[in-house]
Amino acid sequence: MGARNGRRFLEEMDNKRREVWYGNEKITYNITKHPAFKGISQTLAKLYDLQYDPDLIDIMTYVSPTSGERVGMSFLQPKTKEDLEKRTRMIKIWADYSFGLLGRTPDYLNSALMAMASAAEFFGKGKIDFAENVRKYYEYVRENDLCLTHTLINPQVNRSVTSPSKLPDPYIAARVVEKTSEGVVIRGARMLATLPLADEILVFPSTVLKSGQDDAPYAMAFALSVDTPGLKFICRESFAHNSTFDHPLSSRFDEQDAVVVFDDVLVPWERIFILEEPEKCNIYAEATGAVIFMAHQALVREISKCEFVVGLATLIAETIGIDQYLHIQEKIAELIMLTESMRAFLIASEANAKLNKWGILMPDPTFLHAARNLWPRVAHKLNLVIRQLGASGLMAIPPFEVMNSEIKQYVDKYYQAKLANAEERIKLFKLAWDFIGTSFGSRQDLYEYFFFGDPVRMASNFYNWYTKKDEFKNRVKDFLSEIK
Repeated sequence: MGARNGRRFLEEMDNKRREVWYGNEKITYNITKHPAFKGISQTLAKLYDLQYDPDLIDIMTYVSPTSGERVGMSFLQPKTKEDLEKRTRMIKIWADYSFGLLGRTPDYLNSALMAMASAAEFFGKGKIDFAENVRKYYEYVRENDLCLTHTLINPQVNRSVTSPSKLPDPYIAARVVEKTSEGVVIRGARMLATLPLADEILVFPSTVLKSGQDDAPYAMAFALSVDTPGLKFICRESFAHNSTFDHPLSSRFDEQDAVVVFDDVLVPWERIFILEEPEKCNIYAEATGAVIFMAHQALVREISKCEFVVGLATLIAETIGIDQYLHIQEKIAELIMLTESMRAFLIASEANAKLNKWGILMPDPTFLHAARNLWPRVAHKLNLVIRQLGASGLMAIPPFEVMNSEIKQYVDKYYQAKLANAEERIKLFKLAWDFIGTSFGSRQDLYEYFFFGDPVRMASNFYNWYTKKDEFKNRVKDFLSEIK
């Protein structure tokens, strides 16, 4: 079937049966028409339509090596620097469309799956050979241009326990119940599945598991269609709004997040990648390069987000006439420094890319690990500067209806700005408020902080992984030894 367009995406989403719970409402069909999913559905459809834009088709797609159909560029297994650059260009176009506000556009998990399939041998070395499962699943997703969500972590019932097996009910965290001739039965829950509007869900290991019999039932990686019996999604409150004037971002880009319940779900053997091997679960992301290609996609998206905020901050400053002040220029300059620093990480990672053991040209992990550790520590700066520039003006923005009211003459007079009439200024400040002040904006801030997990644990892992520190330490020791 090859690369999707928007119409096909919407039709296939609506025709796929699922069990998505929004409050006391169960959504089974026509999910793209539900108010909580309509905006994001239309946005994703437009992303898929870009794959058929005559000016972009060679950037967004390539010819499948098996079917001869055009497929999404995010599935490309890079062998050369040109291939890597092709992936980056495609990712950037999708990221720019949403200003980097969508963390789960399909290219994110496509990138992970691409790397896993390239390293299929990794999944073949263990109790059961699952290598062919990974290869076939990657090809299936690629040829049908499927949209994936995924879930990683256990429910936050009691985080003081050292293992999910120590919880009061061993089936709170999703785990193996039994094995049958058809597959493996899973019971329990996982969080957090962003973009439950999807064709399939990947269940990946995330938190470190202890080796041993107690944790083995929780050690697994597999894929399922969202229409699998017993699979349930419980959604948070929607941040999407109907008014694109009052909520220009959340009305389009609220991805939705959900807890996933596995009510004795049967996972067919051909959809399993890892089973009851904690040590393999703990190393798969690094060993296959999946985390590197996910970090690469995320970094491109983060650059788009930084560029958006530089543009927004500059426009606010110029519109209300504060751009000539030195402290305002300093704040926007800090945003520019952050933007170009993130871009430098990307350029360096690609310039130093090397073939990994699986024959895939992989961006330099050092720069990508540095970028993904820096991001949660600096992303809040994007919000902070917009708050500081907009100040009380961010709280003095009336709803759209005032533009058609008998008081409009006062609105026109008192809401104008140096370089904008009242309506233009209100639209600009609503955009800023939706980014930093609404529920959608708060979710963005929290989401970026924990995007790759707990920043403290990530930093600890980076500290232990970064071997160059021994070289630097020895330089200091050599210098000290020369002091008499």
